[in-house]
Amino acid sequence: MRIERIELYHINMPLVAPFQTSRWIETERAVPLVAVYSEGLVGWGECVASNGPWYSYETDETAWLILSRYLIPMVLGQDITDPSQPSRLTARVRGHNMAKAGLEMAIWDLLAQAQGVSLSHLLGGERDRVDVGVSVGIQPSLAATLATIRGYLDAGYRRIKIKIKPGWDVEVVRAIRREFGDIRLQVDANSAYRLEDAVPAFQAMDDQGLLLIEQPLGEDDILDHAKLQPQLRTPLCLDESIHSLDHARWALETGACRVINIKAGRVGGLWVSRNIHDLCQAQGVPVWCGGMLETGIGRAANVALASLPNFRLPGDISASDRYYHEDLIDPPFQLNPDSTLTVPAGPGLGVRPVPTRLEKVTLRRAEFSHREP
Repeated sequence: MRIERIELYHINMPLVAPFQTSRWIETERAVPLVAVYSEGLVGWGECVASNGPWYSYETDETAWLILSRYLIPMVLGQDITDPSQPSRLTARVRGHNMAKAGLEMAIWDLLAQAQGVSLSHLLGGERDRVDVGVSVGIQPSLAATLATIRGYLDAGYRRIKIKIKPGWDVEVVRAIRREFGDIRLQVDANSAYRLEDAVPAFQAMDDQGLLLIEQPLGEDDILDHAKLQPQLRTPLCLDESIHSLDHARWALETGACRVINIKAGRVGGLWVSRNIHDLCQAQGVPVWCGGMLETGIGRAANVALASLPNFRLPGDISASDRYYHEDLIDPPFQLNPDSTLTVPAGPGLGVRPVPTRLEKVTLRRAEFSHREP
């Protein structure tokens, strides 16, 4: 398929409630959306960069610049025949994985539509429903935390993840266990600890039956995680440290973790995500799908990715109403009674933005067309 035209939309959507981690708070999502046109079809992609350099150095503004000045010109006019091509075409750009992933997602959507198959099918997915959980940001008090968790359990979520930081960790986990018993529970530190602080804190949680401890140490660290994991029974899971297939391989070879969180945006797209999935599957290491507060566009791609067989833990995908009063898509993603989301079965992503909703949240728009020499 020849890439004929690409549109960029810079959108801004308010969140239902502020989302606080150990390092930042988000109250809205300002992200680029990508629309790629070919042969009468349009594929959609979402870049998951935040509006500040907190989770990553990438932001919505840097992604807009990199997409418009470098990545889009690299694919315009190209004939795309297989899903690996976008990664190869943009490989000259160092980093900027979130910008690359947003563009690549749109092209995968386009390719799947052209073949008349779902994105899940194109990826090699095997499920029509995927297990999901909910991520609970740091709340103003312990009472508020327990009340928030109760609300999500009552809504049907069967796995809870809480954000933690030094001083907001062991006692919070113990209180949750006292209140709710043997629920599926995991914690996420977003790199808030140093090795010397992490050992006593997480050894104190080792008897709490956590599914995993996510990214306790530095966002670029593998070595210290390899020192920490042998001192714990609870599996460590790496998130921010994994930016490529090589990073995943290094983490597994050094014993830095026993679980890997795959976010397509963080690793540069669906092609790399599938390769990391396959590597972990071959080594018997489970993976799960992380979330970045996506709209229904990015959420559809996450659900498709999580349908692959080695996604053996519930993802941070959640229903649309977890984050947005009104999603871009209609119908929105809804939680099934068994704490799953249904994998879209239609061609491509299986979802599209509602034009009036997209227009309402669009801050700016740009169009890029291929012109024959």
